[in-house]
Amino acid sequence: MADITPVVDAADLAPWVRERATGVDRFLLGIAGPPGSGKSTLAGRLGADLDAPVVPMDGFHRPNAELVASGLRDVKGAPETFDAPAFVELVRALSDPNRTVRCPAFDRTTDEPVADLVTVTADDSVVIIEGNYLLLDRAPWSSLTGLLDATAFLDVPPPLRIARLVARHVEFGRDRADAIDFAHGSDAANAVLVEASRSRADIIVRVDG
Repeated sequence: MADITPVVDAADLAPWVRERATGVDRFLLGIAGPPGSGKSTLAGRLGADLDAPVVPMDGFHRPNAELVASGLRDVKGAPETFDAPAFVELVRALSDPNRTVRCPAFDRTTDEPVADLVTVTADDSVVIIEGNYLLLDRAPWSSLTGLLDATAFLDVPPPLRIARLVARHVEFGRDRADAIDFAHGSDAANAVLVEASRSRADIIVRVDG
């Protein structure tokens, strides 16, 4: 019989991580999920519970000027719109518990990555890394599962996820019609891709609201 990935509620994730990180110099947890699943929110709460820094994959969005020049601006958020090799190298650096690593993050107001917003030091025994494509089974993304000590996938009902996406797009400047189109277009295509990778996770986190 095939192994079944365990499913837990969000509140159970911190104890699950603590058990696995005990006695480990540096434990890297990856949180993956489709757009709008609440990765950043869950990672932030978990980081507060575990006193762990959160490193967002979104810090490796390619700048908008670069996306415009390459004709990718309208599909921002797709795998090819990230600097995946640089992200993999950062995660590789984070696996060394003796290094201080400065990591970029993403400013939704300017819609641009910002360098050196998160600092990980030797005092950080747990580091949380969150992003859509941590489990993607294509190079160079596929290297990540060998670098992360454990991975969690967020399972969120599609109507809730889409409602969150539309609200987020409107909050940061899109009109509602455009927000709905983007959520059902580019975001939806990315969600299908991300959902296909869920079987590679170590644990599924159920989020109902």
